[in-house]
Amino acid sequence: MIEIKNLNFAYKKKAKLFDNLNLELSLGNIYGLLGKNGAGKTTLLKQITGLLFPQSGECLVLGEHASKRDAKLLSEIFFVPEEFNLPAITIKDYVSLTAPFYLRFNKAQFSEYMNDFEISENDNIKNLSFGQKKKFLLAFGISANTKLLVLDEPSNALDIPSKSQFRKIIASSINDERSVIISSHQVRDLSSLLDNIIIIDKGKIIFNHNIKDISKKLVFNKAKAEEVEGELYSEEILGAKYVIQKNKNGSETNIDLEMLFNAVTNNTEKINNEF
Repeated sequence: MIEIKNLNFAYKKKAKLFDNLNLELSLGNIYGLLGKNGAGKTTLLKQITGLLFPQSGECLVLGEHASKRDAKLLSEIFFVPEEFNLPAITIKDYVSLTAPFYLRFNKAQFSEYMNDFEISENDNIKNLSFGQKKKFLLAFGISANTKLLVLDEPSNALDIPSKSQFRKIIASSINDERSVIISSHQVRDLSSLLDNIIIIDKGKIIFNHNIKDISKKLVFNKAKAEEVEGELYSEEILGAKYVIQKNKNGSETNIDLEMLFNAVTNNTEKINNEF
């Protein structure tokens, strides 16, 4: 679905951010894109959605160059950015004007999600809070049923009930002909959703593995002793030691995404050597 080949990109008067970046993503998965501030997450999402262009190399989405912004391709991509501006019109009017660009937009589905999020379609967008606007955009984007849904910090500004509802909606909307890319700092909000974890650091993909593979290769535990056999990474939390160890029996285990992120960014080679 997405093929990024030897992509190079730099902002004006700044050092190169992407240097021969390569990445392949397939349909039917929910990808979690993790990284520190400034690591290149949002820039990568904008390359994929055709909002920024490679200076060299390729970014192909569904076999087409994203930078060409072909109308047919754009009808298969919906991007919910972290920050956005929306017109001062009613939600009903927004849907009437925008939905025709997405051939599989499902009005009944959208109305159900809006009801779940407790927002009226008669509301004027300008009168909504930021969190309500985010819920409206998420409901519209999911209901567009595009092959690619890209979400940048989707749980930001959502209250606790809305985060739970968002997870349920995303989980129910995925199928073999659709993929979702979620970039977020709120990893605990998304851990139950993700099929694949991608970690980017300083413009480089430093980790890219399936959740099942991670759970079979690594074990996340609270240490019972100072020295732990097969320890790959450890950190102290409120006086207790938590560790990542080699999974010796290969059975699937629970993953602590926050700890995994810390381990990969602090000792990339050591963790990747287990795969």
